[in-house]
Amino acid sequence: MIRSVVIVGGGTAGWMTATYLKATFGDRVRVTLVESARVPTIGVGEATFSTVRHFFDYLGLAEEEWMPACNASYKLAIRFENWRGNGEHFYHPFERLRTADGFTLADWWLRLGPHERRFDESCYVLPALCEAKRAPKHLDGTLFERSLHDGGDRARRTTMFQQDTQFPYAYHFDAALLAEFLALHGADLGVRRVLDDVVEVRRDERGDISEVVTWEHGALTGDLYVDCTGFRGLLVNKTLEEPFESYQDVLPNDRAVALRVPVDGAQDGMAPYTTATARDAGWIWTIPLYGRIGTGYVYASDFCTPEEAEAELRAFVGPRAADAEANHIRMRVGRNRRSWVRNCVAIGLSSGFVEPLESTGIFFIQHGIEQLVRHWPDRADDPHLARGYNESVARCLDGVREFLVLHYKAATRNDTPYWKATEERALPDGMAERLQLWESRLPSDSSVHPYYHGFEPYSYAVMLLGLGRPPKHPHPALGLLDPGAARAAFAEVRREAERLVAALPGQYEYLTHRMR
Repeated sequence: MIRSVVIVGGGTAGWMTATYLKATFGDRVRVTLVESARVPTIGVGEATFSTVRHFFDYLGLAEEEWMPACNASYKLAIRFENWRGNGEHFYHPFERLRTADGFTLADWWLRLGPHERRFDESCYVLPALCEAKRAPKHLDGTLFERSLHDGGDRARRTTMFQQDTQFPYAYHFDAALLAEFLALHGADLGVRRVLDDVVEVRRDERGDISEVVTWEHGALTGDLYVDCTGFRGLLVNKTLEEPFESYQDVLPNDRAVALRVPVDGAQDGMAPYTTATARDAGWIWTIPLYGRIGTGYVYASDFCTPEEAEAELRAFVGPRAADAEANHIRMRVGRNRRSWVRNCVAIGLSSGFVEPLESTGIFFIQHGIEQLVRHWPDRADDPHLARGYNESVARCLDGVREFLVLHYKAATRNDTPYWKATEERALPDGMAERLQLWESRLPSDSSVHPYYHGFEPYSYAVMLLGLGRPPKHPHPALGLLDPGAARAAFAEVRREAERLVAALPGQYEYLTHRMR
């Protein structure tokens, strides 16, 4: 029976894993986390999926407890700017498509065009809230969509696999502050924290990890070891020599440079969305936190040098970036062949990473942790449970890879060498056939990546329509149906959006009122 776990590495991945395992098993499993005070964390994973609310609910943490400590804000969508090369934008919201007579409003939008309003404005409520910089909650703390379960109910411990609706928001937060907050919470739960440097990882005669040797505390032993050492992969790659399978044949971005820029939320307000702005050799993220923004340029080193990327990012931000220190990051894009090897499980960047687009880093951590609990073994090297875990993690990463490839493949621009290369780049297995299907019909449950990866068909439809690659023709059946119900649904979306914009507070106002 697995009764003791040693986690190597802190940061977001390490402390999310430690606190979740203690929240799950309590004193029945000993959890030790060893981290070096001298090894910096990446610390720029500041935007999330809506599924992350289950993590905080599972730990019994209300937003009023953790959000202020992490300078957190709400995220209703991702705003894509200039991905067609013409300065236009569209939103990918946390909101499913409504239907009329069995067809989505996106199908009806194609049928009833041309339009004065963008598809996202016509089909969704959340883009209007984003444009007006609204919070998703009223000042009394109630969610704007009262039919949805609000994440503040501590009595309901759920996982991401129990999310049967599309919850309307996620979060932005300072990843370093979140790790510090969870470290304190972990101490309350009984996690043993060891601040020390790992100097050696030893294996026994079978090849399993037998102990982790630290400089001051000596050897640390456990039944199961969790590698949260980031791109280094100290346990899974360097010690157990598990091969890493690169995604760079289809996703070439391998570098980033990030800045932390102060802002005045009282004067400027606070946008409730992440912005992804396409540039000559990649794209720039803008993430609004309470008191600052996080921004960074993700690029392919084949098309841009670090010096050029930093200069372009500083010019993009403007004078506020003058005193900001740049953090240059080399990204390892891809996944391990296996994330569970012998008695070691890799979680977070040591398992896999698919560049920051669509904010999947924290999602992969949460998915890996939940899958570990679902596959919890009697002994650490159970081959059947390890196989199931590895299949789930690999399929999830591969699915996100395909969704991100769609962003570049469908982007209707070829104005720089970087964007021209996207037309010639290879596709993941099976994606070419799916692209052909989407030329005739919008994506559906039966035509997207078949395994769980966090993205639903509506997300694929958003990207195809927003990037300028709709189906060649509207669905033929709609030409034989009365469009009255669809027109009424579009009108209701607009009325609801106008009502909510008038009723909801601004995000900065809400966070200042409720969280400060």
